Amino acid sequence: MNYSDITVNTSQTQYLYKGKPLFSHAFLNALNFHKEGLAAVLDESGAYHINTKGEAIYKERYDRTFGYYYEKAGVINKKGAFHIDIYGKPLYNQHYKWVGNYQQNVCTVRDFDNFYFHIDEKGNSLYDEKYTYAGDFRNGIACVQLANEKFTHIYNDGSKVHNKYFFDLNVYHKGFACAKDEKGWHHIDIHGKEIYKHRFLMIEPFYNGLALVTDLEGKKQVINEQGKFLE
Repeated sequence: MNYSDITVNTSQTQYLYKGKPLFSHAFLNALNFHKEGLAAVLDESGAYHINTKGEAIYKERYDRTFGYYYEKAGVINKKGAFHIDIYGKPLYNQHYKWVGNYQQNVCTVRDFDNFYFHIDEKGNSLYDEKYTYAGDFRNGIACVQLANEKFTHIYNDGSKVHNKYFFDLNVYHKGFACAKDEKGWHHIDIHGKEIYKHRFLMIEPFYNGLALVTDLEGKKQVINEQGKFLE
C-alpha cells in the first residue's frame, strides 16, 4: 500500500483508503502519512507514531508527536521537545522548548532561554551564535533575527551571507529574497542588494520571472525581475 493513497478525514480522526476507513478504530487526532510510511496519532494512551497497518512502532507515549521528515520526527514529553528516528529512538540526549522539522540533517530549535539556533542530527549546535528567531534552511541559507530585532541571512556554518539587515526577511527563492526596510518591501539579490528602487506594502516571491506586489496605495500589480511593471 502506497502511503500517498492514504488520506485523513475532515475531522482528522480517521484514515481513509480509496474513500473508506482504513482501520476499524478512530483516533483523537491523526496526521498525514509521510514517505517513511509513518504517521503521528493521538489516542487515549497518548501521542505516538503508527505504520500503514495501524500498528504503533514503539511503546513510548508522548504529549505530542509530529510528522517524519528525512526519517526524523519531533516529539514532546514532560522534559521538553526532541527528535526520534524511524524506530522511535531519540537522536540525542538534549531537550528543547521547541523543535522544528529536519531539512535533511539540519533543524532549527528553541532552547529554554527562548533563543533559536540550528542543530545537526546529533543535537549539536552548528555555530556559537544564538538568535531571537531562526528559520529553516533552504539551499543552505536561513533567515535569523538578531537581538536588535533586525533580520539577516546565514549559511549553515553560521557565517553571514551578506552584511545587510532588514525589518523583515524571507528565505531565498530562485536567487531572490523578499525583504522589508524602513520604506517597505522589495526584492534583494544574494548580496543583499535591492534589485530595483520601488517599495511595496506587500510582495510575493518571483514565480517564473514575475511577482505579484501591492503598492503603498493598496493597488495590485505584477513586476518582472528588473522591477518593471507589466502593462
